Amino acid sequence: MDSEQGGNVAKDGKAGKIGLARLCRPTGIFGGLSGKLLILTVVFMSLAEVLIFVPSVANMRLRWLEDRLSTAAAAAIAIDGLQTAELPRALQKETLMATGTRAIVLRKDGTSRLLATAEMPASVDDMYDLSDVSQLTAIKDALDTLVFGGNRIIRVFGPVGGDAGTGIEVVLKDTRLRNAMLAYSRSVFLVSILISLFTATLIFFAINRIMIRPIRRLTDSMQAYSDDPEDPGRILVPDRGRDELAVAGRHLAAMQTQLQKTLKQQKNLAALGLAVSKINHDMRNILSAAQLMSDRLVDVDDPMVKRFAPKLLRTIDRAVGYTTEVLSYGQTSESAPRRRKLHLVELIAEVRDILAIDPDSGVEFVEQLNSDLEVDADSEQLFRVIHNLCRNAHQALIAFSDAEPGSIKRITVSAHRIGSVVSITVDDTGPGMPQKARENLFTAFRGSARSGGTGLGLAIARELVLAHGGTIALVEKPAAGTQFRIEIPDRPVSLDDYRSRSLQEI
Repeated sequence: MDSEQGGNVAKDGKAGKIGLARLCRPTGIFGGLSGKLLILTVVFMSLAEVLIFVPSVANMRLRWLEDRLSTAAAAAIAIDGLQTAELPRALQKETLMATGTRAIVLRKDGTSRLLATAEMPASVDDMYDLSDVSQLTAIKDALDTLVFGGNRIIRVFGPVGGDAGTGIEVVLKDTRLRNAMLAYSRSVFLVSILISLFTATLIFFAINRIMIRPIRRLTDSMQAYSDDPEDPGRILVPDRGRDELAVAGRHLAAMQTQLQKTLKQQKNLAALGLAVSKINHDMRNILSAAQLMSDRLVDVDDPMVKRFAPKLLRTIDRAVGYTTEVLSYGQTSESAPRRRKLHLVELIAEVRDILAIDPDSGVEFVEQLNSDLEVDADSEQLFRVIHNLCRNAHQALIAFSDAEPGSIKRITVSAHRIGSVVSITVDDTGPGMPQKARENLFTAFRGSARSGGTGLGLAIARELVLAHGGTIALVEKPAAGTQFRIEIPDRPVSLDDYRSRSLQEI
């Protein structure tokens, strides 16, 4: 039954990966960036062609009308040279058909002469002066002809051959003009579509080669890496280019490499936690037996034994608690601090006694704080924090073989209160914190300053201080050595607690 369930889970996991892969893949050519880029290129090129088309069709209309005026002007000059009162009707009809107009008027020396006319309308719908036409007016008139023209009578006039004193005026129907404009528009539209598609295709292949393919390579690498992050072969091999995508590929490869190391480290930590959990029970039994035997030392009538027996008992009690320190850290199950007001000088003295510094080692332990200074904290947790910092300082001083002869090896613990915050400083005159340890400070199993250390003590110390709402930091100092500063604020007093205490005092 269990094997069937395991098989189903494996199948579900595999199906989930396949479904995720399908979701991550773009569907069709227009579902990816390349297809969208192709569509956008065509749209933008079409918009650009529209912006070009509007003034182009306006200029085409002006040229068409100017051609009609030029043709009519040539006929008018020829007719005017005949010096006859009126042309025969047949000749007028041929002239109007040749120019495509209904009437031709010649303006010369301040007089107007009707040269030819046929079916002269009673009124005209629009008049256009081609002597001075702005681009905006030309565009407006062209759009008006395209949208509303086709069956209107228009009157067009302009100069002849640059002579301001001579002008030509024609009356015509704008049907042929509109048809010519529509034919021109269709031609421009087809050419624009061809240019847009050709340009879009070139841009598509260029961008696909330069951008889309590297991006797809990055996404494929991320997907393959997510399927099996522990496989070194899934790490991206970055390009050697200098563009943004090449830089992104190198960063992705570095991130994948670092993540793989972290996953391997986490796997080792999980194995370590499992090993600790296995030996935790046996270690507790051994310490419990030592605790029972130590209890009997209290009954021994020896002043020296009675002096050290209580400290030995407290040390064994702490050892029982420390056996679960690594496992508690891995499960993030550190108990909440049981805070109370305590005299800091007594706690520092207990730290000094537990360190048991050998007088022959040359290491001094100096306390600089008032005897009445109180801190609102969990005594056991604060002891662990200060003891860990002092023990690290003591070990660093003992191992400091490069110290100059006659130099002072000293551990100084000082504290003072500012308002509702107690600041505790642990300072030593040792070699100082290495740069690698500074970069991974307070990081479990990486921030150790000495060979063989785990760095777990500083990580736990930070967690305990943060549980008190305080801070712990490495302080830069001009002289050699290491200095840590701990700041622990008092608990805020609620209004109900204040009132209850006030009533008790009354």
